[in-house]
Amino acid sequence: MYRVRFTTVMQLVQELLQAESEYRLPRYLWTWDKYDLVCLDELGYVSLAQGGPLLFQFCADRYEKGSLLVTTNLEFAQWTDVFHDATLTTALLDRLTHHSHILLFEGESYRFRESQQRIQNA
Repeated sequence: MYRVRFTTVMQLVQELLQAESEYRLPRYLWTWDKYDLVCLDELGYVSLAQGGPLLFQFCADRYEKGSLLVTTNLEFAQWTDVFHDATLTTALLDRLTHHSHILLFEGESYRFRESQQRIQNA
């Protein structure tokens, strides 16, 4: 059996910022070690200027320890807009893409399709 935890990137960043402000960041990062897979959803919807380095630290800490799944609608070239630091973005992508499988999904959103069907059926 595998242990998996799902969270949004923004929720994780908020928790990382709080842990850092309370001087318990190393302990907080350690709590994630028990998960075989961490799913981070919605990268790129909100700018991570302040939390970007902490998200990098989180991913670097998990590197080679456990699996990480990241969902985003952004191409890699756009990640600098989220993190506001080209060097940090490059280092993060280096870790995330090493030993990885990148899945690209193209086409219409199922949520959009369902909402259009509801409108047509109303």
